[in-house]
This record gives sequence, C-alpha cells and structure tokens, in this order.
Amino acid sequence: MFGGLVDLITPATLGPPPKDVPPATPINLPAFSPQLADGSALGQGSVVRVLQSVQRPSQLDHSPFTALGVHVHTDVGAESLLPDPSYVPSGTGWDGMDVDRARAIDATFRKPLSNGTLSPEARVYLERRNELSIDNQAAFRTIKRIRSGPGSKAVRLGNCYEFFRQLDLMASYWDDTSQPPIQYNEDEHSQASSKSHPIALDGSLEQAEFAIAGATATQEDSKSQRTTYRTAPGSSMPPELRHGLITAFVKLVSYDCGCNLTTPRVEPRLHLLEPSSALPKSGARFARASYFPSGCNFLARVPQGREDARRGVVEGPIAAVSARNITNFGTPSDQSIDFGRELVAALITAQHRAREGQKEKRFGDGRWWATTRRWGGAEGGPIGRELESIERSESSSNNAPRKTENTATSPYSPTMENTGNGSVQTQGKEGNTNKRSQSPPHPISPSSGLPMRGTPANKKSRKTLGIYDNYRMVRLPSSNWDKKMRYTAIGKQPGADFDDVFVISSLFHHISILRVRVPMQLLEVFAGAPEENIRSWNKLEVWRSPWYDLFKPQERMEAFRLLWGLNVWLMRKADDGDGGSAKQDVVMKGDKGHHNK
Repeated sequence: MFGGLVDLITPATLGPPPKDVPPATPINLPAFSPQLADGSALGQGSVVRVLQSVQRPSQLDHSPFTALGVHVHTDVGAESLLPDPSYVPSGTGWDGMDVDRARAIDATFRKPLSNGTLSPEARVYLERRNELSIDNQAAFRTIKRIRSGPGSKAVRLGNCYEFFRQLDLMASYWDDTSQPPIQYNEDEHSQASSKSHPIALDGSLEQAEFAIAGATATQEDSKSQRTTYRTAPGSSMPPELRHGLITAFVKLVSYDCGCNLTTPRVEPRLHLLEPSSALPKSGARFARASYFPSGCNFLARVPQGREDARRGVVEGPIAAVSARNITNFGTPSDQSIDFGRELVAALITAQHRAREGQKEKRFGDGRWWATTRRWGGAEGGPIGRELESIERSESSSNNAPRKTENTATSPYSPTMENTGNGSVQTQGKEGNTNKRSQSPPHPISPSSGLPMRGTPANKKSRKTLGIYDNYRMVRLPSSNWDKKMRYTAIGKQPGADFDDVFVISSLFHHISILRVRVPMQLLEVFAGAPEENIRSWNKLEVWRSPWYDLFKPQERMEAFRLLWGLNVWLMRKADDGDGGSAKQDVVMKGDKGHHNK
C-alpha cells in the first residue's frame, strides 16, 4: 500500500567503496624553475646549435635553458600574471551578490573587444562562478541522475554540466580531493554495506512511518555520501579524459569572448634554422634545419564573417593549451623535460603569431636539390616492385601455351557474339542460333567472385600519384602552415619588441597558466638571422601561476577568475597605443614589478 510512498522518500542507495582497488597514483607536481642571477651573462655560442644538439628528451640538460636565458617566477597571482591587472575580476564581493547588483557594475566590468563586441556581462561571470562553487558530490548526483534525499533538490549545473561530467569521468582514476580521504579496505566496505542496505517493508503504516523517520535522520549523512569512487590508478587514465576536462573548463570563458579551442590540422613545430655565420668558412655544407614537435592545441578567435566560420577558418593563435599525460616526476630530469614541453609550446605559439603579414617560405626554396631532377636530369627507369612485376609478366608470357585455330574455339563449346543491339547470338555445335536479350554489363569487381556478363567496366583512373611516382618527384617539404588559420598576433602590445605568449598547462587534475615574454629578436634568430646581437634581449622571462586543483571549488574558482581576465585581456580592443598612454604606463609599471621580484 505504501510501497510507492517509501520509494519516493527513501534516499538513493549509493553503495560502498569497491574492493581490490589499485593503489593511488601519487601526485608530485613538477617544480623545475631555472633562475638567472642579476647581472649574470647568458650562455655563449649559437643558441640554435645548442637547441639542435638535443636529439632526444633524455639529452635535455640545463644548457638549452641557459642559452635562452630562461628565468622563471613561480606562484604568481592573477593580478601579477597579466600585464594589466585591471582586466582581472575582483577576488572578493561576489558571494551573495544578486543579478540586479551584478548588472549595476557592467559599466566598469565590461571591456571592448577586438571583434567589435563587449566582454561578457558581470551576470555571466556571477553565474559561472556560482556553478563552479557547487559541491562535487552534489553535481555528480545530477550527472548520474541519482535522487537526492528528502528536503533537498537536485542542483542545476547550467553551463558547467559538461565540465562536471568530465570531472565525474576523471573521478574513476583520481580521488576527489575535496572530500576526506578514503581507506579502501574490507572492514570499511562491510560497514558501509550494512548501512546502505534498505530495510524490508511489509506495506504497513508503521513501517512507512519508520522509513520516513529514518530517511529524515540520514538526510545530512546522504548529502556527504560519495557517489564516485576510484576504481583504477591515475597512471592508466586515457589522455582523452584530461583533454576533455581542460577543454570544457576553457570553453566556459572562450565562447563568451568570441574564441574557441581548435585542434591544429598541421602538427605544431618549432622550426630552427642554423645561422650562416655558424657554418665553416669552406662552405662544405648547408645550413641545417630542424624542428621540435608539440601536441598542443590553440585558443583562436572565431571570425565575424559567417562564410569563414562555416569553413572553419580561425584567427590567431591567441594562446596554447598543453595537456600532458605524464604522472611521474620523480627525478629532476623528468621535471626539466616537462618544462621543456611547455616552453616549446610557448615558442611555437610566438612563431605562429609572428607570421602575420608574411608569406610562407619553405626550407629549400630556390635550392638546386629541391628543384633539379636526379639521375642526370632524366626521368629514371623502373625501380623496386616495378622490376618484379616486369619479370613476372615476361615469365608468364614465355610459359603460356600457344593458341592455334583448333584450340581457339571448340566446336563443342558455345560462343557468344554481341550483335550490337543489346542482344547476344549463341551458336552451338549444330549451328543453331537463338537470340535472347541481355542487360547492359554491370561494373562488378572480378575480385568479388560473382559472374560478370559482358566486358567489365574500365577501372577508374587514379587521382593520386603512385608510391614510386611520388618518390621520383623532386619537390619542397610539405607545408607547415595551416590553411584554415589566419595568422595574426591578437593581443600583442603595439610597438613592443616582444610578445607575451600564454600557455594553459594541465597535469593530473590540475591547471596552471604560464606567461612567456618572447623577444622578437629571438624569433629572427630561430629563422636563421645572424647572432651577433643575440645578447640584447637579456633573458627569456616566464611567469607561472600556482597549480589549481579542479576538484576543489575554491581553487577552480580562482583559476576561472584568472582565465576570465586572460581571455578579456588578449581579446581587448587596441587603439592609440593599447588604449592610450595612461594604460600603457600601467602596463609598464606592472611589468617593472615583475623584474624586481
């Protein structure tokens, strides 16, 4: 009688922790931060040749960082990380703010953007912040569609639904650090199992009242009860989950600012060309060209034109997103290799942004070895499998029996002749003829094993070159420019001899943002310019924010605040020297504080 009532009021049985869970993967965040003392000289020699000497990650030592003059500032706050701290929302005053009050501060909160619009409203920032402050277990109940206890409602995730869904998937490999640690043992399993089993009901009124009282008493316990448990070590987590989490988190801000995360159609590479001054005077060899690949993605601006947006054209890149699937940083070498990957992503982004207004010049353009045919300028004869096929065809032709008039057509075998009018005339031994209609020949492949009537259809001509024809061609290396990317330095300070490049870095379930000040002269050196004045840029400075744990609401809200200011600052509308001399003074004053740090 009261079975349906009890089902509605009884909290969902969430279950105990699983048995035989593998040990947790320890979280040791890398702490590699090269430092340069004031007044110290940079490494001597060619920077490009030092970088080209690194053939594999195990060969990476301090010499490349010393040659570049890398100097890292660690644990930099949001206001100090950006060149202009006025673009970062305030860290206080948002708790308890209503929508009307948020709309009242739009006059000072919103900034003009380079795409002709304004930055998102303060109401949008307030909504995203409130959604990110939701407790993880309450959000996971909504994701898993688990009913809440009596007197409590399911939380509404809004725009953060995809973020919490990715976080729920990651919770199978990493423990929720916002909750107390769990001891995965059999005693705790049996104790939790005994509490989770519902009491059998016989349908009486007394049993229903008892169930109501029990549900009310355990309401507070059910709020803190876990809905997800780790079932595998974090080292076995697929890389797609980490990319999915960081993508969902970045898109909370990028969409509203007119940006989007894009996967490069061409592998991002940091190209290095050895300068001609480093070559021997005898001129016995050419300048060596090499590159460092990276698996990073890019944050780019979506064009305003509808046709360009449909074709997938993007503008930028604005920043790099680097999510590594590494979980072991036990040695200093592992930490330096991971920092090298972050630095390569930043230098690639700076190199791409510097392509604005330039045309691609491939390596070997105009050289004889990229335009002149080999083999004395001739086409060349058959090679490889072509020789084998010629030999097989010659041998088969020599061994084939010769056809005579007696064996060409047997008097006992019927022959078919096409009359040309869609019918076939069959003639047997007696010379009788009969006509029957025949449908046009079907293009059935001989390899299918089906009978084929008439002459088989001609094979379609190849649209691409064969492997040997492709080998014979002498041409330049493949293009490294993305045809769907309009390279432009969005957010670069006008007239500056450097470019502030940002890297959104992700490890484990943590996120950190790097700001790398790349001198334009260093990019010219990478392109093969002489290195006589290479020491004029002094150092390659890097500012790193703290590592924010996305499982903890307070830390992910702080990371969201920094990411919001980063998007708005990069997409700002620059006119008259980036908004006037007053704002430029603020920028230079803020940067001066970094140098003195």
